[in-house]
Amino acid sequence: MPSEVSDSQLIVASLTDPACFGVIFERHFSAVFGFVAGSTAVDKAEDIASEVFVRAFRQRDRYKPEYASAKPWLFGVAANLVADHYRNQARQNRAYRRVFARDAGDTGFEDNAVDRIDAEAVSPLLQNAMGLLRSQERAVVALFVLENMSYTEIAAALEIPVGTVRSRLSRARSRLRNLIELSGELARGETNE
Repeated sequence: MPSEVSDSQLIVASLTDPACFGVIFERHFSAVFGFVAGSTAVDKAEDIASEVFVRAFRQRDRYKPEYASAKPWLFGVAANLVADHYRNQARQNRAYRRVFARDAGDTGFEDNAVDRIDAEAVSPLLQNAMGLLRSQERAVVALFVLENMSYTEIAAALEIPVGTVRSRLSRARSRLRNLIELSGELARGETNE
């Protein structure tokens, strides 16, 4: 398929010839993977990035053909899947805590369980801070920083007004600064007691 064929044309064509969607995958997988890898743990990135294209393929009949590039749409799907990933991870962590609290008959087991959870949760300060942001804020930051998307592109990807993009990004920057400072202090043992 020639490169001058727009993503929009390919997606419309894929409604009758599903193989056309393969070109969308080839054009955008590495960018979507990079975004997801920067937003989550790298070991989850390939699965999530692949799921982006599975979902996009299933929902291709809802694509708005007036957008020539599918990139903002794909990043919107990716942002939703990353948010789902963090929600599921938080739910799983809460479940682990409940199980360990209920099953810990002696302090040794509880201490070991907490140590295991803490060891598995250790990651760079920014990754931790990103994980603590609200999903809407995390999506805006990731699209802006990792993908260099404009406010307009982010608004299209997330289907929100440009003003909302600006306010979420501003709020997220402030929260990230505070979370990173706090994480650094806690890591060094500099608590305010």
